[in-house]
Amino acid sequence: MEKIIMLGTGHGFVYNLYNTCFLLINGEENLLVDTGGGIEIVKMLEEKGYKLTDIHNIFISHCHTDHILGLLWILKKMSGLFSKGYNEPFNIYCNQEVTDAIRKLYSSVFPDARVKAIEKKINIHTLFDGEKLKIASEEITFFDVHPKGNQLYGFETILNNGEKLIFLGDETCNPVLYDRLKGADYVMHEAFCLDEEEAVFKAYEKHHSTVKSVCETMQPLNIKNLILYHTEDTHENKKELYTREAEKYFSGNVLVPNDLEEIQLVKRR
Repeated sequence: MEKIIMLGTGHGFVYNLYNTCFLLINGEENLLVDTGGGIEIVKMLEEKGYKLTDIHNIFISHCHTDHILGLLWILKKMSGLFSKGYNEPFNIYCNQEVTDAIRKLYSSVFPDARVKAIEKKINIHTLFDGEKLKIASEEITFFDVHPKGNQLYGFETILNNGEKLIFLGDETCNPVLYDRLKGADYVMHEAFCLDEEEAVFKAYEKHHSTVKSVCETMQPLNIKNLILYHTEDTHENKKELYTREAEKYFSGNVLVPNDLEEIQLVKRR
């Protein structure tokens, strides 16, 4: 993988950001990770120069509305293309709970003709814990993050320069994963709000973290780059505020992306 395009960085109920989802880019190939909760997913992709026909692989981490409902808008558009003979691969990777939710959703809201087109064309691959797959010419290992809520999967992959990237979904990291994280080059972790605003946003009761709490957790694990996302949206200078708090508790590099921001992982030769 060469870079991440953060299509959205907000939590599940934001007005001024799009819900957290992103593209992993490897040359001309890509993997869309989550889809947000609305039709804005199409807009965000187009703003970065991508059409839906450029997307062949989608990973849905869990079945919360802000991660899965954007997929319906993608399927609505793609089902029309499927019925007209569009024949490029279209793969969805997810856990069993998400598989069941996707099938129920599209079969409930789309006309029979679109449902038939979708079922004839898409490949939903139900993942198991620890499964390794080659997607976008990279080996990706998917794993259960042992959440307190809905079934949630993350993944890890080795970048083109040999560095390790780990995505943890949108819950506070379970301690059973600490050994997996130790020494990782990039870790992607949610950070719902600033620590001083926890009483306002109640991150902990939602199984989320403050910037301070996630940084204190990651600090002893010797992580080189920490990417924070899934945030609230009341601060126009979120990047500055979150970075300032993070640097008090984490000595590695901190990245707090905005919507549509690109994170370069590997320098092109």
